[in-house]
Amino acid sequence: MGTWDIGPFDNDTAADFGGDLDDATSEERASMVRGALERAARPADHLDTPDGERAVAAVALVVAQHSDGEPACSNHGPSKPLPELPAALRTLAVDALDRVVSHVSELAELWAEAAHGARWRRDIARLRDVLDPPIPPQEEVLFEI
Repeated sequence: MGTWDIGPFDNDTAADFGGDLDDATSEERASMVRGALERAARPADHLDTPDGERAVAAVALVVAQHSDGEPACSNHGPSKPLPELPAALRTLAVDALDRVVSHVSELAELWAEAAHGARWRRDIARLRDVLDPPIPPQEEVLFEI
């Protein structure tokens, strides 16, 4: 793996994706993000590492535009601003992340063997939780049976 840290753009494939976004026209950028998410979310028996890495980077860009998200700022991510991404990409981003961490994902397999695999999974879960927050447990009983 050409990976140097756990961040969404901290690998060669995602860094190249960021550069490709910078090279694209403003009109092409949203469709490139959508394409990366669609490739990862597509049902298949196997998800290759490069598709998983691009999907995680694309998810970080979607999360960055969410009101509860953090900037996807990285020295290796896109330096040019993205247009406003459609809110519908949030559901697609969750689906893509679910596949990235699934048993069919080569990327998840590689991180399972890595020293910082648990940190990577927590970072992925943090991204997912921004887009699809977990439902907090109910603390009080609304009525008695």
